[in-house]
Amino acid sequence: MSKGIIYAMTTVVDGLVKIGKTGSDNFEQRMTYLENNGYRNICGLKRKFAIEVEDYDKKELLLDSLFSRSRVSNTEIFSLNKNEVIQLLSSFEGKIIYPPQENKNVIFENATEAVESLLIPNGTYFLNVNPRGENFEVKATMIVQDGKMTVQKGAILGNIKNLTVANWRVMRESLKTNGNISAEDFEATSPSMAAAIVLGYNSNGWTAWKNSGGDLIDIYRSHINKQSE
Repeated sequence: MSKGIIYAMTTVVDGLVKIGKTGSDNFEQRMTYLENNGYRNICGLKRKFAIEVEDYDKKELLLDSLFSRSRVSNTEIFSLNKNEVIQLLSSFEGKIIYPPQENKNVIFENATEAVESLLIPNGTYFLNVNPRGENFEVKATMIVQDGKMTVQKGAILGNIKNLTVANWRVMRESLKTNGNISAEDFEATSPSMAAAIVLGYNSNGWTAWKNSGGDLIDIYRSHINKQSE
């Protein structure tokens, strides 16, 4: 069986994802080409996930068949939720190539939570936490619109203590601040990502954010789970 890489790339249009394959020794070259010249550079392709697997030709054919109804014309672009694609690809046996230094199980769990985040109704949500060992309250406001989560600037941020997901830590460290006050909005793909960046440590966002009525947002998952029982 031949070994190679299956990858997913996002585009400038939400909901359109490119899925492709490349040889194990050609990944960086392929990504650089696609990000600069792919589809004449009108799609704004950006690498999102890649995994090295055995028998990659057959696995890509399986994906093509599975997503055939979502294909855009005669391209390798599909009308799909990017997190559902990552969730599926990260379930394959193989080695994570991108994002580097990320744990395979963590990527799967984060992608799964991002898919579940679509259960959260549009609206405004709040985080108010007194972290252990801190003498101030961490506060933030998050706007949810059609699954897109935006934490508003002006959030009171906690000190960075234990952010183990690499790209979350990078986002937090690159966030513009005035002291411990965020000076810009930032987007998150899940409630836990949003909570962790605000708090400065890994957190279950479903039990950190509340709606305007004071209910934990976990009620939205619990409601669906009860319906399926």
